[in-house]
Amino acid sequence: MKRGSNGDLSAVSARTQNLAMFAAALAGIAGACGVGLAAAGAHVSASPLLTTAADFLLIHAVAALALAGLALASPRRGGWFLCAAALLLLGGFLFCGDLSFRALVGARLFPMAAPIGGSLLILGWIAGAVAAVAALWRGQR
Repeated sequence: MKRGSNGDLSAVSARTQNLAMFAAALAGIAGACGVGLAAAGAHVSASPLLTTAADFLLIHAVAALALAGLALASPRRGGWFLCAAALLLLGGFLFCGDLSFRALVGARLFPMAAPIGGSLLILGWIAGAVAAVAALWRGQR
């Protein structure tokens, strides 16, 4: 990781830093929602949909947080890592939102919300892998 003369991350653009912190904040919200859904699954509804939604939000929140960190550690490829984090977060909120809504309300969030969210999750994992391979291939970490 390149550091400026005073030890800060001056090689990382201010925009990348801001977007990484925004992604980290959204990952924190996703993690908190995951814990809330786990509690709801234990105390409100024993639906396996809530358990799945909680697990997915927690796992993908950690992955998005890691991708935000990689964006800061890889200044020239930071945008790719942030794109992957955005896909994971958006996909997680859509997929888990639809599962939660079905478990608690008995209706879908909107038609195809879960499949769209799941597809975004898959694309997010692929984008993270592509970003990592691109950073390795180019010798830039």
